[in-house]
Amino acid sequence: MADNKRRGEDADDERLDGELDAAGDAGADDESASRGESASGSSRAESVDRPKSRAQGDRVGPIGRVARFIREVVAELRKVIWPTRKELLTYASVVIVFVAVMLAIVAGLDLAFAEGVLWVFGNPS
Repeated sequence: MADNKRRGEDADDERLDGELDAAGDAGADDESASRGESASGSSRAESVDRPKSRAQGDRVGPIGRVARFIREVVAELRKVIWPTRKELLTYASVVIVFVAVMLAIVAGLDLAFAEGVLWVFGNPS
């Protein structure tokens, strides 16, 4: 029953004309009718008759894929809200201060653990 719900894979299926077999296609149509879809299965037949788009049909070569990628990157970068100079300086200073604080914490913990290990195991020198 799940196989007949996938679109595009059953283009060679002879049962697209509305013929139902006793194996469960009638149950699938009853389920779709209970969900508000038409029980005739016309939407399924229409989806198979639609012409395939370029993404589904013809394969695009590697140069075409790279060109498409670059076009999509440019389109996404146009959607970005770029910060002003003041915002950029504020964000950069916040990041630098945060990194400096984290560096001090990690350095302090490293020094404390090193002293602790030397105290526990003794100083060999």
